[in-house]
Amino acid sequence: MSAMKNIVILISGRGSNMEAVVRAAEAEQWPARIAAVISNRADAGGLDFAAARGIPTAVVPNKDYPTREAFDAALQAVIDGYAPDLVVLAGFMRILTPAFVEHYAGRMLNIHPSLLPLYPGLHTHEAAIAAGDAEHGATVHFVTAELDHGPMVDQARVPLLPGDTPQTLAARVLTQEHVLYPRAVRWFIEDKLTVEDGRVFGPHNPRP
Repeated sequence: MSAMKNIVILISGRGSNMEAVVRAAEAEQWPARIAAVISNRADAGGLDFAAARGIPTAVVPNKDYPTREAFDAALQAVIDGYAPDLVVLAGFMRILTPAFVEHYAGRMLNIHPSLLPLYPGLHTHEAAIAAGDAEHGATVHFVTAELDHGPMVDQARVPLLPGDTPQTLAARVLTQEHVLYPRAVRWFIEDKLTVEDGRVFGPHNPRP
């Protein structure tokens, strides 16, 4: 059995994916501890959830720093105080600098609400509806300097239904995210993921 790993989760809002990861880690007794939940916003609702579960929390307000580089350096210092084996982005609404991303290369995951490489960035549900896509979904990927383009760990797919609005579609995708993300984080914790030449091999994608 591998040693206990430290997970640090970054949020900007209510952090529903953070909640899903925390609940799964508890229920499934992962060989990991949620070392901290950190936000760039003091009013992030997810901080209350974490604190109520005895998880250390911290706030690094981006508005306190003149540049993205200065903010990322301050954030990195706080994160590294918790000695993370994995950094999990759960609705963390900041574009991260290349130096920050490089520091956590191979140990930072993100979940994005689209079937990447389709629709990086914002407003993914509107884009899928406008394109008339048959399906939509979410992608867990390792974070690289290019936004929403890192090596893909796994995806969840949902059908687009007649009459879907961005809100109904987002809700259906989020339900799948809450299954997809904890599973991917657990695979990382259990050393089941390897990245080679930009491809991730693991339970979802065994080597040929």
